Amino acid sequence: MIYKAFKDIKLSRLGMGNMRLPKTGVEENINYEEAFKIIDKAYKGGVIYFDTAHIYNNGDSEKCVGQAMKAYPRESFYLATKFNYMFNPNYKEVFEQQLERLQTSYIDFYLIHCLLESNIDNYINCGCIEYFEQMQKEGKIKYLGFSSHAKPETLKRFASLRKWDFAQIQMNYMDWEFSTTKEEYQILTDLNIPIIVMESVRGGRLSKLTPELEKRLKENESEKSISSWALRWLMNYPNVHVCLSGMSTVEQVEDNLSTFEKDCPLNDEQMALIKEVAHEYKKSMTVPCTGCRYCTSTCPAELDIPELIKIFNKYKYAGWFTTERDLAVSSQKDKLDNCVSCGQCTEHCPQSIEVPKYVKKLSNLLKTGKED
Repeated sequence: MIYKAFKDIKLSRLGMGNMRLPKTGVEENINYEEAFKIIDKAYKGGVIYFDTAHIYNNGDSEKCVGQAMKAYPRESFYLATKFNYMFNPNYKEVFEQQLERLQTSYIDFYLIHCLLESNIDNYINCGCIEYFEQMQKEGKIKYLGFSSHAKPETLKRFASLRKWDFAQIQMNYMDWEFSTTKEEYQILTDLNIPIIVMESVRGGRLSKLTPELEKRLKENESEKSISSWALRWLMNYPNVHVCLSGMSTVEQVEDNLSTFEKDCPLNDEQMALIKEVAHEYKKSMTVPCTGCRYCTSTCPAELDIPELIKIFNKYKYAGWFTTERDLAVSSQKDKLDNCVSCGQCTEHCPQSIEVPKYVKKLSNLLKTGKED
């Protein structure tokens, strides 16, 4: 395992995210026996940064991590967890509950969770920052930071409030090309705020590409996994201190550990290749709607089909967590089940897009969080 200096300590470059631990099949409950095997493999492989949050698995993630880490000396690893105002604004109650769940007297890395345009003023005005600063003075928090899914201007506003010890952002080669990640990275770097990366492999999306794109990467470096390209891409950015990976199998841990055996960032040729791959992969993920609206005039359900395809494309690229909000506020939300799959839209589409199929997928996503 390779390590990187962070203030007065060293952190493993690979961190374990604990949002995707194996489930029992009963609601969000975690399979502790399997989860312990995964955590143990990571710890014994040199991972010393373990990330969770108050809301993960309805609290079961913190409980599981707390129980698992009792097997190791407390000073040999670092715990990270988060406070989310939108789920429970009582920050004092949440913090005490987190200490109890994690079975610890202090939390190493504490984050204000999921900064957004909709909650920044709540975080600034509710008193939680001052309270967590007091907890830091008392030694119950070692390092205080925040995680952000906000726009760059919101990120900069919050990052400039005080001297934060670290910040966590979504960063990978896809978001670098097609989102605002590059600007976010620069904002934090200019403010001398160390970065912890979440969604290093985009929730697993960058672990499996199209067969053609995977072939291109394998032809360049046959012994490396597809996931390793995303992680090694991150090694090129000096302000990235920890790359979180939400590992849910022992095999995933083994693969990631092999990637972080040594510092092996992508070279210039590989960086150019992965940029090409990103652009090709984006094309393969999305529906080629041009917004011509030939389909809408004959739709008996009066659906705004280009709008729905736009939402579906965002889901394919950004994931359901981000896209669910777009569909929830869309005027089309309550019309999805009105689609009778008549096929008139497809007949009028210059791209021959099977619109009813994607409308059905969006309806399923809204109901179950799954396409099919």
